[in-house]
Amino acid sequence: MQEKFMEVVIRLACDTVEHGNTPFGAVIVKNGEIISEEANEARSGNDPTAHAELLAIREAAKKLQSESLAGCDLYASGEPCPMCLGAIYLADIKNVYVAYSLEEAAAYDLASPYIYEQVAKRNENRDISFKTVKPRHVKQYPFEVWKKAGL
Repeated sequence: MQEKFMEVVIRLACDTVEHGNTPFGAVIVKNGEIISEEANEARSGNDPTAHAELLAIREAAKKLQSESLAGCDLYASGEPCPMCLGAIYLADIKNVYVAYSLEEAAAYDLASPYIYEQVAKRNENRDISFKTVKPRHVKQYPFEVWKKAGL
């Protein structure tokens, strides 16, 4: 069964190259059934967040009407980048199956080791700086709004 899902992922990855995208595909499976299947659309959609894994997570969450994808498995053509990995954790997906390793992708310049390195650093040591700016005249504090809403 796992090989069947991975075959779909590989087909998606290969097909998206025809649209100028990098070769990545992903499917989300629940109870042995594909819930979503997506291919990378970052280049064709001019959207750096349109990775196959993120698109598959978004589609599965819509179909299941839940931001939690607990009980789902994700199949991906390659190891997820840090952005996609974060989304996988946020979606509560526990099992991720990949066809190709980060090292294999790096051999084709299709990996993001720089981002992995940056994420591992403390904020003050990253190449992108984070600066706190709090407006003085704001009447609401978003975290307090959330707390009062009781969600």
